[in-house]
Amino acid sequence: MVNKVTTGAVIGLKAYEVSVETDVQNGLPSFSVVGLPDAAVNEARDRVRSAIKNSNFTFPTKKIVINLAPADLKKAGTSFDLSIAMGILIEEGVLEADSVKDYAFLGELSLNGDLRGVRGVLPVVMGLKDIGIKNVIVPFCNAKEAALVDNINIFGAESLFDVVNHFTEVPLKQTISDIASYLSVSNENYEYDFKNVKGQQKAKRALEIAAAGGHNLLMVGAPGSGKTLMAKCFASILPPLNLSEALELTKIYSICGLLTPEEPLVRKRPFRMVHHTASANGIIGGGSNPMPGEITLAHRGVLFLDELVEFPRNVLEVLRQPIEDGEIVISRAKHSIKYPAKFLLLGAMNPCPCGYLGDKEKQCTCSEYMINRYLAKLSGPLLDRIDLQIDVPRLTANELLTSSEAPESSFEIRKRVINARNIQAERYKNENIFTNSELTPDMIKKYCQIDEASKEIFKAAIIKYRLSGRRYDRVLKIARTIADLDNSDIIKQKHLMQALQYKMFDKDTYVSAD
Repeated sequence: MVNKVTTGAVIGLKAYEVSVETDVQNGLPSFSVVGLPDAAVNEARDRVRSAIKNSNFTFPTKKIVINLAPADLKKAGTSFDLSIAMGILIEEGVLEADSVKDYAFLGELSLNGDLRGVRGVLPVVMGLKDIGIKNVIVPFCNAKEAALVDNINIFGAESLFDVVNHFTEVPLKQTISDIASYLSVSNENYEYDFKNVKGQQKAKRALEIAAAGGHNLLMVGAPGSGKTLMAKCFASILPPLNLSEALELTKIYSICGLLTPEEPLVRKRPFRMVHHTASANGIIGGGSNPMPGEITLAHRGVLFLDELVEFPRNVLEVLRQPIEDGEIVISRAKHSIKYPAKFLLLGAMNPCPCGYLGDKEKQCTCSEYMINRYLAKLSGPLLDRIDLQIDVPRLTANELLTSSEAPESSFEIRKRVINARNIQAERYKNENIFTNSELTPDMIKKYCQIDEASKEIFKAAIIKYRLSGRRYDRVLKIARTIADLDNSDIIKQKHLMQALQYKMFDKDTYVSAD
């Protein structure tokens, strides 16, 4: 007789139910797994056999067939081990089939029967809850993560023997997790703080605007001007995650295996610093079983690309669509996977190969051809998607030596950022967006209105700087954020004029500074 045990799996971020059907018949001893298993699932045969024997249970010397239904979906990973073992033990009469009908099982088995942690527990448990599963048994190290899902009973087990014992003698202790307690615990210690950054008031203001509205930003300046330091300080002024954002990020990090038993919930906005040798697949995600890339790991946080023009042109160009749409679709022959990618792009670069174009202290040694070739990697469409573009000049001797007035700390800047984010959260509570950077064209018309005098100023700027339609929208979004930082319900002329300061990067700006 065939028995069924419930487990789950994920494709992308979407979970689905998997029924582990076990059939044990008389015949030559064999053990086969069907239902599109990958190599890791196929290897479960040896792990399960040893785990059952080393847990002092009898392994049947018969023909065993395991079917993972639905059979048309690829099964990957090691999380099916426990459910396969449970199906075999039911066939052996160790457990009653009715006793596990309201349960689902997740976990990898070691050869001695211990349960090891697996990836993707949170999204799988969320999916199992949606189909009506009431109880889930997971490895003990995954229990706190699984318990983040409310209205479902989570039991953490350390071994296969403990799981069997749960149904026969001593029940496992239910794991209770309070999400609010995780978010309420202070986790705001940052290595870098703006109080240690001298000068660069314009750059700091731009970074504050970027954090408040979720705007992309590019810093261009000579080596040693503080671009990388300020980028690292940027993480310290980002607002805290709300509950929905934290769970969304935790699902992503769970699938990638980046959670720990001590930190089952992502509590800080991610700050992903990527080296310029990263491939396009590393940035956007991919593989035969597509996994999230850096842009998805930076979801609701920051993707920092230092030395931006050192990245290959094709790598930079793949960012265009995710920046615009806030998601990435990875297509394969049999299916397509969609990952969220609403990240803030933070870039830093030198204005030329030697780094001193426009510098007042050191002469640039690059030819016009070298400069043009260097900057050619930054296409117009990509630059058009970067809201704030600023120059970061070298600090003067006075700025470096003056210490009479302490720079503003990240804590003070962060308070203004949080206040602006709260204003946006209230304004867009019915719009399914969080920040000004996510405004659609229709929303821009609704929330970014300017008076007639401001329109005349804007018209002159459009003609002078040859702003595109996309750039026009982005200036209005920036002005809306500046108004929020100023606690203003309307966009005033001063807000629009400040937004227009962050025009598109142009090498002529640096040449004219010589």
